[in-house]
Amino acid sequence: MIGRLTGKILEKNPPEVLLEVSGIGYEVLCPMSSFYEMGDTEDISLHTHFHVKEDAHTLYGFISKDEKTLFRELIRVNGVGPKVALAILSHLNVASLMNAVANEDDALLAKTPGIGKKTAQKLIVELKDRLAKLELLGSNHQTITSSVNINPNTQKASQALQALGFKLKESEKMLSAIQDDSLSTEELIRQALQNK
Repeated sequence: MIGRLTGKILEKNPPEVLLEVSGIGYEVLCPMSSFYEMGDTEDISLHTHFHVKEDAHTLYGFISKDEKTLFRELIRVNGVGPKVALAILSHLNVASLMNAVANEDDALLAKTPGIGKKTAQKLIVELKDRLAKLELLGSNHQTITSSVNINPNTQKASQALQALGFKLKESEKMLSAIQDDSLSTEELIRQALQNK
């Protein structure tokens, strides 16, 4: 339907932008990440998704094509509508969302308003394989990091942290923050405990 709009911003009233294109004003709902990127610019191009329901026809707009792609993946998840998808993209940027799904970080997803623990877990289950196959255009988002580290001592350090009483996800999160791949098991544990 309407895949892209280029025009002049007449009004900004988060999450809505009034965009004038050839004399017609389009009301477009955008995630907060897109609002931050707009800054004070007047002329803008938005990648749009036209959503039709019985009682409403709504335009959703995104600065980057990657955000639009993720939005479409999110609304394919059963129980996640466009408003919830917009809230997720307002709360997490593209890289953070991809990392949260790849690392099964349901706690981070559950911090989004309107998302409970169960919905966060459902998102991870349904999106994990789909997002891994996605080819995103943006070179502007950070690389997606899986919880699997290159350092062979990471596994031993994770087991040691679990023996100390940390859960598997906690230990993986603590270890994933360590960038140095040459550390011994003991050094990894020490740094992980300092990062906590």
